Amino acid sequence: MKKVNKFVYWIPRILSIILILLLTMLSFDVISDEYTIWEIILGLFMHNIPTIILLIALIISWKHEIVGGIIFNLAGLLYIGLLVYNRVEFITMLEMAATLSGPAFLIGILFIINWFQKKKVSE
Repeated sequence: MKKVNKFVYWIPRILSIILILLLTMLSFDVISDEYTIWEIILGLFMHNIPTIILLIALIISWKHEIVGGIIFNLAGLLYIGLLVYNRVEFITMLEMAATLSGPAFLIGILFIINWFQKKKVSE
C-alpha cells in the first residue's frame, strides 16, 4: 500500500501555523497608551477573528484536507476582495496580496493536493 507524500502532508500544516502566528503578531498594533485595557482587549479580539477562523479551519483540515483547501483559498480571495473594495493603490495591493493572500493560496493548494493523494491511496 502506498503512503501519502510526507512533504505534501506536513508543509501546509506548518505554513498555516506560521501564517496564523503572523496574523496574530500583526494584531498587536492595537496596543497603545491611548486606549483603555477594555478597548485593547476588544481591538485584539476584532483583529483576531480571521485568525480564530483560520485556526479552526486548520484543526478541522488536519484530518479533512479538503476543508483546509477550500477555506484557505477563500480566505485569500476574501482578502484580495477587501483590498479592491477599499480601493487600495494597485502596487500596494499587489504587495499586500502577495504577503498574505499568496501564502493562503499556497496552503490551500497544498491541502487540496494532499487530499487528492490521500484519496488515490485509499482507492
